[in-house]
Amino acid sequence: MAKLTILEFPDPRLRTRAKPVEAVDDELNALIDDMFETMYAAPGIGLAATQVDVHKRLLVADVSADRSDPRALINPVIVEKDGVTVTEEGCLSVPGYYEEVERAEHIRVRYLDRSGKEVAAEAEGLLAVCIQHEMDHLEGKLFVDYLSEAKRQRIRKRLVKDKRHRGAEAVTL
Repeated sequence: MAKLTILEFPDPRLRTRAKPVEAVDDELNALIDDMFETMYAAPGIGLAATQVDVHKRLLVADVSADRSDPRALINPVIVEKDGVTVTEEGCLSVPGYYEEVERAEHIRVRYLDRSGKEVAAEAEGLLAVCIQHEMDHLEGKLFVDYLSEAKRQRIRKRLVKDKRHRGAEAVTL
């Protein structure tokens, strides 16, 4: 397994729309393992392939306190949603920022598991929020897109400044 690099906002690669996974094979399962390792090390509760510069419709999540419920969702599709919840969200691609976002409280999702078997599942609460958040990444959308333009620009400027201070190459905006 290998820890992957997580792209940070405003990296334009985060805006890439992911393509469907064509085959569930050993290579994909190795990527899933690497994504779990990366997510847990960050630490986080969800990670979309887009965030590690792999533009496939794949996400991993584990909202359990003891990392005992890892889930890999391949080609996920939300087939039903209801209710409304407002949750303070953060993002591994927008480190250090947390804002309230409105999402569906309950979802029904269809996806392939890591063996290629089709699964229909229901999720509510934090898991539902996490899946919706990660599925947004697969569409090239970030949680900051739910915020006002002024807030989004403040976050963008601060992250660019922080990246410069860490000695990383400056981002061209």
